Amino acid sequence: MHDHDLRRSGMPRSGQERPQFASPLTSIEICAGAGGQAVGLHNAGFDHRALVEWDAHAVATLRANVGSWPGWDDEKANSIRPMDVKDFLESEECSSLDLKPGELDLLAGGVPCPPFSLAGRRLGPDDERDLFPAALDIIDALRPKAVMIENVRGILEPPEVFIKYRTSILDTLRQYGYLVPVVDPDLSANAQDLAMRKVWRRLDARHFGVPQLRPRAILVAIHRDAISPGDPEFQWPISLKGNEVTVREKLDGSMLARCKEFWDKNRYGEPAGPGEATGEAVYNKWREQISKASAAGKTVAPTLVGGSRKHGGADLGPTRAKRAWEELGVDGMGIANDPESCDPERDLFRPAGPMLTVTQAAAIQGFPEDWNFQGRKTARYRQVGNAFPPPVAEAVGRAIAAVLRPEYRETLTKMYTMESAGVVPLDEIHQQLEISVSTGQAMSAPLQHRQDDFVSTGL
Repeated sequence: MHDHDLRRSGMPRSGQERPQFASPLTSIEICAGAGGQAVGLHNAGFDHRALVEWDAHAVATLRANVGSWPGWDDEKANSIRPMDVKDFLESEECSSLDLKPGELDLLAGGVPCPPFSLAGRRLGPDDERDLFPAALDIIDALRPKAVMIENVRGILEPPEVFIKYRTSILDTLRQYGYLVPVVDPDLSANAQDLAMRKVWRRLDARHFGVPQLRPRAILVAIHRDAISPGDPEFQWPISLKGNEVTVREKLDGSMLARCKEFWDKNRYGEPAGPGEATGEAVYNKWREQISKASAAGKTVAPTLVGGSRKHGGADLGPTRAKRAWEELGVDGMGIANDPESCDPERDLFRPAGPMLTVTQAAAIQGFPEDWNFQGRKTARYRQVGNAFPPPVAEAVGRAIAAVLRPEYRETLTKMYTMESAGVVPLDEIHQQLEISVSTGQAMSAPLQHRQDDFVSTGL
């Protein structure tokens, strides 16, 4: 299968052109947030039939961005309304799709993280915010050909915490006809986790062009009716080929542009006097600091944390994350104003370095440059911080598309290092408490053998 056999439009952030198939792949996105996973799956070639999200700010962002997608226009985009995923099956939006069981290609979504967060109480299925049951109800009703559910890594690590709950989810999916492993409950939690890795595992964003420490748990299940005898199995993407993107590369252009506005000015935005710091000095100091960090192997950012509405203004995470940001020449105590309303003293001329704008945070998260977040600054930053990085969703989406459209397999996955089908890396048990901010040592190891380089910042 050659590249010209795919009709193309658009260029996703991964640098690959968006595939469009003679017979389109369809998807429904639940818990869509501001669209991180939806962007990635769109770039992987999926046409969204519906986007389900309850947060009003995130819904406004979806409305502002998806009107040009296949099957959408401004009228349809503006009809997206906040909706609890538990209400979707009984909604007009669902009934209007007129989907028969087995017609939908993909049901995808990022179920909320609080029930499984390493930073929280970890109530799991006892937490009222657990939406796995609602997701399973939708899967039962629609029986999509493939399922992709994203969550924080806390649902996987350490394995013993939620292993029984994960087993129950896989048992339910198996009853619905999905190809998932049978797990022996008499095995140790680690051994059960290894058995599940064929369909449920951790992926690290930095391996897919996202310069951030963002491990996520991904569940992928393919329905038995979607595969013909002799068709290839689902294969996990291990990494995007080529050198990993660094946070310095991702921020340099925008940081220079921000500082250029005050190149010969002081922290008050006035012409600088003798000995006063200028925008040029701010940029050069930042460049020197982040170059020093890069030379020491500190090439990726800490995990961006969106937080919740209960926690006041936005910042770049807990104390340990702020320290890591300071090593990268960035002040993590808050979020900078947009460039057009910049307060230079607050946003740029800070002892620890400039603060990041929402747009810069979105770039680190892997969003397209033109993705238009809606709401005030804190609301927009929380949408970014809570998002699933689009390039990771694209990688997994392309791997799923390669199963559903096997004739395009080579073209869909050519930019990725793929794991051999059916192979589970037995030495990939991730450690929980590695305290290091250097990635240099890890970069010398094969991707499939890498372990954590940073401590989680609460996710």
